[in-house]
Amino acid sequence: MINIKVPGKLMIAGEYAVLEKNQKCIVAAINRYVEGSIEPSIKNQLFLPDLKIEDAFFEIIDGNLEFSIEDSRLSFLRNSISVAIRFLKENSIEVVPFKLSIKSQLDDASSGKKYGLGSSAAIVVATVSSILALHNKDELLKLDTIFKLSAITHLKTQGNGSGADIAAGVYGGWLEYSAFNAEWVLDELENLDKIKDIVEKPWPNLIIRKLTPPSELKLVVGWTKETASTSPMIQKADKFKKENPHIYKGFLKESSISVDNLIKAFDNNSFKDSISALSENRKALKNFGEIAGIPIETKKLTDLCSIGEQYGSAKSSGAGGGDCGIAFLKGDYKKQELYRAWEKADIEPLDLNISEIGVSINKKQ
Repeated sequence: MINIKVPGKLMIAGEYAVLEKNQKCIVAAINRYVEGSIEPSIKNQLFLPDLKIEDAFFEIIDGNLEFSIEDSRLSFLRNSISVAIRFLKENSIEVVPFKLSIKSQLDDASSGKKYGLGSSAAIVVATVSSILALHNKDELLKLDTIFKLSAITHLKTQGNGSGADIAAGVYGGWLEYSAFNAEWVLDELENLDKIKDIVEKPWPNLIIRKLTPPSELKLVVGWTKETASTSPMIQKADKFKKENPHIYKGFLKESSISVDNLIKAFDNNSFKDSISALSENRKALKNFGEIAGIPIETKKLTDLCSIGEQYGSAKSSGAGGGDCGIAFLKGDYKKQELYRAWEKADIEPLDLNISEIGVSINKKQ
């Protein structure tokens, strides 16, 4: 039996902009996890209790993965398994049947509340790393390999996305991140016979670097109790970009300056500059949403941020439209006071901390 844990993510700064070439974001892994377990089996089996799928089977027929049940929610799993198995075969590794179980702690187990902590990316990372780990080839379990295979899977399934949530799940901690060139990856997938060759190449524009926040800085998270869907928001942003390229370039410049300032503040251990840079990034995002007609900062997120700024600085996290917001505080001194103020505004504080470790693999004899 092999057990896998993959942390969820919170976007800190650089949302939307990170989808463009050479634009950076800061993303952090948090201590809520997707957990996987895998072991050899007579048949290929899937247990997905979160989806109420307790005993699904699959087999590979003529290179295509076929499930015993039809369920659109299995698309990420289908591509994760297919990509991992293809990679193993390209490395001349015999693939054994297995039983795979995946469950998520990223949403609230008792109520089913969805917080927007990146479950699809974490599920992909958990599936890919589980299958590689089962086949006992430690040389293939490099973090960079897991990241690239997971990114290929996500791209094949969704067709877009920066990969920042995958990076958080794989590497953990606070990360400076610049997205790979998705068009290049898709072209490589089309033109090369082997995924192995794509994984071994350097990926254009990709930057993943660990960051250390200022020693005084405390990250706190609030949930608006509103769920949001990222894809429609991204589609609206893309439409606005095409129709208003000049305005969009202005947003990218503002975002880039504020994210660079936040990275410098972290590198210089400056809490004061971190507060200012996060506020700058909030302003850039908020202005972009208002001009583009995208509800990035909802009324509840505005309330969350306005309260947070009384204690430090705050902004929405991710695509916006609901889900979570974040605040930077100076240590724990004012945290409970902020929590009480959020609760009065019907915002739920979430007890989240940074997960310094990304994907972890525990092999039990």
